[in-house]
Amino acid sequence: MGAAVVGGTQAITVGAMNDAAWWQEVIDRVRPISGPAELDPNPTALLISAALAMAVVMVPALWRLARLAVTLVHELGHAMTGVLMGRTFTGFVLRADMSGHAITRGPSRGAGLVLTTWAGYPAPAVVGAVLIWAGARGWAAPVLSAVLVILLLSWIRVRSLLTAIATLAVTAGAGALWWWGGDELQVHVLTAVGLVLLVGAWRHLGAVWTSRGSGSDPAVLARLTRVPKFLWLVSFALVLLAATAVVVLEGRALLG
Repeated sequence: MGAAVVGGTQAITVGAMNDAAWWQEVIDRVRPISGPAELDPNPTALLISAALAMAVVMVPALWRLARLAVTLVHELGHAMTGVLMGRTFTGFVLRADMSGHAITRGPSRGAGLVLTTWAGYPAPAVVGAVLIWAGARGWAAPVLSAVLVILLLSWIRVRSLLTAIATLAVTAGAGALWWWGGDELQVHVLTAVGLVLLVGAWRHLGAVWTSRGSGSDPAVLARLTRVPKFLWLVSFALVLLAATAVVVLEGRALLG
């Protein structure tokens, strides 16, 4: 009996140690880099990351896949802003033509709806700039953690098979980078993804700028506010310009 008690105690102790070690692993992957000296990314590798990002955006076959990720960020931009404005996020869909929509419920007029509708086109550029900024300052791990939380929470609002596949692919990629990626790899990947999102945001803006459709975000904003569609397009462009300026400054700092 005594041996059994001792053995059980040892098993509990080992189990507690394993749980503590696992939890410490998680904490270590959430913490930012403690000092600038720990972050010294290879400039050549960063340039390669940037070149790969440009290839993804410029090569049609690759862009068709990347555009779906840009659309995902666009729709989650609507959703998150809607939640912040007190609206209820009920679902989102990505379509095979790389378009999509997010559904929020709340008042049919007012600032909350306007900001929710406005947030889609700036979202990829803002997220892209944040990813690059975070990587440059050693905050890749916390930002990746936040991205994973948002993606996991978004799963309950997926409303189509394609949306589920795209969300799963992005979640799996972010999770693998968060758990297995070292500090430098995270910086390189966030740089590449951030550039894809930024350039993709410009491409999306170019497409909607020439669109005459009545269902586009700027057209809806014009109906909601009576502010001309052109001014809403300009507001998108100003945010994209600000995000681009952040990326250029961070790129110069990283390349030293």
